[in-house]
Amino acid sequence: MTSTTRPKPRERLLAAAEELFYSEGVHVGVDRLCEAAQVSKRSMYQHFGSKDEILVEMLRSRAPQVMAGLDVAPDAAPRERILAVFDALHEQAQAPGFHGCPFVSVATELKDRDHPASVAALGYKLELNAFFEEQARLAGATDPVSLGVQLTMMFDGASAYSVVRGGGSPAARSAVVALLDAQGV
Repeated sequence: MTSTTRPKPRERLLAAAEELFYSEGVHVGVDRLCEAAQVSKRSMYQHFGSKDEILVEMLRSRAPQVMAGLDVAPDAAPRERILAVFDALHEQAQAPGFHGCPFVSVATELKDRDHPASVAALGYKLELNAFFEEQARLAGATDPVSLGVQLTMMFDGASAYSVVRGGGSPAARSAVVALLDAQGV
């Protein structure tokens, strides 16, 4: 018989932070976070110096998962990889628990660009931008740097649109097609 090992307090805190900060916002209190993670405050402070440290670590550990969930066609041609990101976003946005891009949400909620969590969020957005730029470059875009920024803005806009309006944003894909076509991709 195999036994399931319960995650350690650090992992439980990160999992609770991911769920609560995404669904309720970063201003969830330490008491609520500890209750959801089933750890004491003392244990929380043994693993993290502050709630902000949990937030930063949660964003850092979440970034690869988010990117993997978007880059669903890694073997496709660059144009198709870009479009697949927007198709994946459209699909994700239709789920009832979709609350937009967690990185934009954190930065927007904090309203402080120098906050360590805002810096971590920016790091992910730069990673996404670099992905788009690289795909644009591989596809022969006339200005891959500009296109990378434009695609990141389209992603963030489509994500926000989906939160405000509910559901996906099918118009984002056609706008991305127009951007790609204009760049010769």
